[in-house]
Amino acid sequence: MLLSACASPSAPAPSPSSTTAPVVTTTTTVAAPVTPAARTVNWFDLDVGECLADPPPVDPTVISVTVVDCATPHQAEVYLRAPMAVNTAVADVVDRTCAAGFTTYTGRPAGDGTYAVTYLIDSNQNRTSSNPDPSTVICLLEGPEGAPLTGSARR
Repeated sequence: MLLSACASPSAPAPSPSSTTAPVVTTTTTVAAPVTPAARTVNWFDLDVGECLADPPPVDPTVISVTVVDCATPHQAEVYLRAPMAVNTAVADVVDRTCAAGFTTYTGRPAGDGTYAVTYLIDSNQNRTSSNPDPSTVICLLEGPEGAPLTGSARR
């Protein structure tokens, strides 16, 4: 017996099989950096590098200040905390102390007009003979003419 195969002339020839890798799409979402929230602290607890939303208080009954991230607009920045003896001539010693600290913190000479300097004095500390420097001067820099600052002045 003889068998013959039949093929249809119009049928397409089989093609070699190929595999294609599936396409994978990945989306990554990066959250924007979170700016720390403003917080209220007593001014005598301020630390070097902290920035104040408002100018330092001049009213002695005001003890709270608002600390903000230095990357946001602010009115003042703490650049020095220094012990101070009770019996010092306050203005003279503070001016010298703040001027020296200013240059160390900013890398600029004090009084160059880039910033204004002010200070707060915390004299509500234990005044015993075992602590010859019971007061603390807190030196702050501000924008000239009260202009807001953005970014830290620390070098």
